[in-house]
Amino acid sequence: METQLDPMKDDLPLMANTSYMLLKHYVLDLDVDFKSKVIEGSIVLFFETGSQYRKTISAGKECCQSQFDETCEMRASEPCHIPMINVSTCSSKTECNDFPVSGKEEEATSDENSNHSNNEQASGISSSKDCCDIEDHGDKDFLLVLDCCDLSVLKVEEVDVAAVSGIEKFTRSAELAGVSKELENLRNRIVHELVTLPADRWKEQLYYFTHCSQAPGCGELLFTTGTWSLEIRKSGIQSPADFPHAIRIWYKTKPEGRSVTWTTDQSGRPCVYTMGSPINNRALFPCQEPPIALSTWQASVRTAAGFVVLMSGENSAEPVQLQEGILSWYYYVSMPMPASTFTIAVGCWQEVKQQSFKQKAAIGTNTEFALPSSQTDLRWHEEICGHVEYPCRFQNPAARLQAVIPYRVFAPWCLMESCEEYLLQLVPQCLSAAYATLGTHPFSRLDILIVPSNFSSLGMASPHIIFLSQSILPGGSHLCGTRLCHEIAHAWFGLAIGARDWTEEWISEGFATFLEDIFWARAQQLSHDEIKEQQELKALLRWRRLRDEVQNSEEELQVLRPKKESTGEVSESGASVVKYGLKAEKNFMQVHYLKGYFLLRSLARKIGEVSYLASLRKFVVKFHGQLVLSQDFLSMLLEDIPKQKQSGLTVESIFQNWLDTSGIPKPLLEEGETWKECQLVQQVSGEVTKWIQTNRRIRKSGKKKMKQDEVVFQQLLPDQLVLLLEFLLEEKTLCPRILQCLERTYQLRGQDAEVRHRWCELVIKHKYEPGYGDIERFLREDQAMGVYLYGELMVNEDAKQQELARKCFAAAQEHMDASSAKVVAEMLF
Repeated sequence: METQLDPMKDDLPLMANTSYMLLKHYVLDLDVDFKSKVIEGSIVLFFETGSQYRKTISAGKECCQSQFDETCEMRASEPCHIPMINVSTCSSKTECNDFPVSGKEEEATSDENSNHSNNEQASGISSSKDCCDIEDHGDKDFLLVLDCCDLSVLKVEEVDVAAVSGIEKFTRSAELAGVSKELENLRNRIVHELVTLPADRWKEQLYYFTHCSQAPGCGELLFTTGTWSLEIRKSGIQSPADFPHAIRIWYKTKPEGRSVTWTTDQSGRPCVYTMGSPINNRALFPCQEPPIALSTWQASVRTAAGFVVLMSGENSAEPVQLQEGILSWYYYVSMPMPASTFTIAVGCWQEVKQQSFKQKAAIGTNTEFALPSSQTDLRWHEEICGHVEYPCRFQNPAARLQAVIPYRVFAPWCLMESCEEYLLQLVPQCLSAAYATLGTHPFSRLDILIVPSNFSSLGMASPHIIFLSQSILPGGSHLCGTRLCHEIAHAWFGLAIGARDWTEEWISEGFATFLEDIFWARAQQLSHDEIKEQQELKALLRWRRLRDEVQNSEEELQVLRPKKESTGEVSESGASVVKYGLKAEKNFMQVHYLKGYFLLRSLARKIGEVSYLASLRKFVVKFHGQLVLSQDFLSMLLEDIPKQKQSGLTVESIFQNWLDTSGIPKPLLEEGETWKECQLVQQVSGEVTKWIQTNRRIRKSGKKKMKQDEVVFQQLLPDQLVLLLEFLLEEKTLCPRILQCLERTYQLRGQDAEVRHRWCELVIKHKYEPGYGDIERFLREDQAMGVYLYGELMVNEDAKQQELARKCFAAAQEHMDASSAKVVAEMLF
C-alpha cells in the first residue's frame, strides 16, 4: 500500500520507480471539452530500462546505486548516448479510453481511487525494497509505478510497435546482437533503438514515435489507481527488462483536478490552463515526476473552433480542421525536460501584433550591446555538451548568434491594447539583454500569454512559453519589464539547468531574481552609475521583504536546503518526497527568491561582477541540459576565484551560513545596510520627511485643505514609490487629508501593482474609507498579490473592513487558485 499523505498539508510524494523504468518520450492525444470541463484521450509512454537494473545485471549481483551516481553518468564530458548492450531493454506506453477495465483477474478491476493491498503490489515509497529485489522476485510481478492524481484511468494496454510499417530497420541490430526473436523482446528492442537514436536523426525519431503511438494494442495490462500513483503490471512479468516498454493509457481528467484550472478570461470567455500547481502535472496525465525522468514529448490537442491551444513546444503550431467546428493543434519538443515543465493553455486568446517598423526598430536598437558577449561565448562552445544527446542550440552556430529568438504575445481580447503599449515592445529588448548576459538562448522560440486574473503568481516560465499575470500591465513599463526579465532568466536557470532536488528552489528562483536586475538594466541601456543606484535601491526593498518574511513565517520554511546532507537522495526505486511541497502557505513565501538573491549578490561583490558573470556563462555552457545540486555551482565558482579573494569561503561555509539555516544569513547581517547610502534611497528619505512634517502641521493646525504651494514633492521612480509608502506605513497616524494628497500627488491608482499594494496597506491601516474601492479593485484584478491584504483587513478587527474582505472573497472564490482560497478562508473564517 502506498503511503497516505494529507494532500493539502504534508510533503509531496514522487512515487515513480524511475530506477527501473525510465520514461523517455510522451505522446499525448487529447480532446478538450469545455462543457464537461474534462480533458480526455490517451497518452503513449516510451521507456528505457532504468539505470539501477542495467547496472545490477552488468555486475551480476543485486545492488542499488544512488541517484547521485546515476546523475553523474548524465554529466559525462561527452554526449551521453546510451551504448548498445546485449540485454533486452524495455520501453513502455500507456493508453486510456472510454472502456472499463475488462476484469480478467480480480485484482485488475478497481475503483478509480481504490487501493488493493496484495503481495504483488509494491509502492515506490513504502515498498521500494520489493521493487529493488530484481534478481529474486519469486512469483512477484514487476510493478511499474507512475505519478498520478485526480485522474479517471479507463484502460491500460501494451502497444504493438512491431506492427508499424518500416519499423524493420530498428530490428537489424537486435538480430546482429543475437537477441531473442520472441515478439515481446523484439518490441522492447525496437523501442530501445528508437529512444537512443542520435540527435541528428530527431525528425526521423519523431516520425516513428508518432506512428508507434498509433499502432494497435496487443493486450490489456492490470492496473490500480491510488491517491498519488498509477500502478501497472503484466501477469507473469517479473523484471523491468521484460515489462512492455510501449504502453497506452486511456484516461479522463476530473473537473476538480488540481493540475489545471477551468475558468473564464478577462473577456468572460472560457479557458483552461496549467497554473503551476504544487502537484505539477500528475492530474493532467500519468507521468514520472522525479526530475531525473527527463523526457521529450509531442501532443495533439483537439478543441472547438475559436479556441487557441498554446503549449510547451518548439514549433508555432497552426491549427488543422478535422471536421466542421473542430480544430487540432500539434506541438513537440526534442530537448528532454522534466514532466513538470509541460504547460498548456486553451482559450480564446488573441495574438498581439505591432507594426513591423516598430519591431525592427526595437530589435535593431538592442542588438548593439548583445554582439560582444556572443563573441566571448564562442570559446566555451567548442566543448562537447555534457547532457544526454539531443539537438542542442549550444552546438548550432546560427543559434549562438541569435540575440532575439522568434516570439509571439497572446492575451484576451480586452487586454490587447494594454499589451501593445508596453509588453510587446519590451520583449525584444529583454531577450537581447538576456543574450548579452548569458549567451545562447536555450530554446528556439517564445510565446507569452497574459493568463486569467485567478493566476496565483506574477509569472511562470516553461519551455517555449511564459505566463504573465495581468497585474504586470498597468502603471508603466517597470513592473512589466522586471517580471519579463525574471521569467526569461528561467530559460537558463530552472529549465535548461534544473534542480536535481526540488527542495533547492533557490537554484531557480535565486538566480532569476539576481539576473532580472542585470537583464533589466541592460534592456534600459542605463549608465554604470544608474545601474548601481537602482540595484542598491532594489537590494534595500528585498532586504526589508526578507526581514519581514523571516519574522512572520515558520523557521522550517526559511531553510533553502531543508534536506541538508540528504539533498538529492532518493529511495532504491527512485521515489522520494519534496519536503513541504504541499504546504499551502509556502506558495506565498519568497524566502528562496530573496536569500538566494542575496547569496549570489554577495558572491558577485566578492569576486567582481565581470568575473562573476563570466563564471555564470561558463556554468551555463557546462551544465545546460542537466540537473544540478547547489554544490555543483558553488564548487565551480570557487575554483574560478583567486585564492586571495576567497578569504575562507568554502562550499561548507556557504551551506552553513546561507543554505542550511533559517533566519537572516549571518554574512548579510554583517554586511550592514550599506544600500541606504545610495542617492535614490536618500531622495526617498527626504520626501518621507516632507510628508511627515506636513502631516504634523495639518493635524496641529486643523486646516481642512493643504495649500498646493506649501510643499513641493519630487517625482519618484516606481521602486522609490514603493519604499516611500513602506516608510510611511511605519508612521503611527496619517490624517485623511495627507492620504488624499498622497494619492493625488503620485497618481497612485494608476501606478503598478507593487505601488498600489502598498497604497492599499496604507488605506487599511488608517481606515481611509475613500480608498476602500481601491482595495476591492486590487483583490479582484490582482489576485496574485492580494492574499496578504485579506489578512490585514481581518487583523484590524474593523467591521467595515472585515465585511469588505468577505465580500471580495465571495466574489472571487469560485475561480480562485485552490491554495490561495485555502489560505484566505483560514484568515476569514
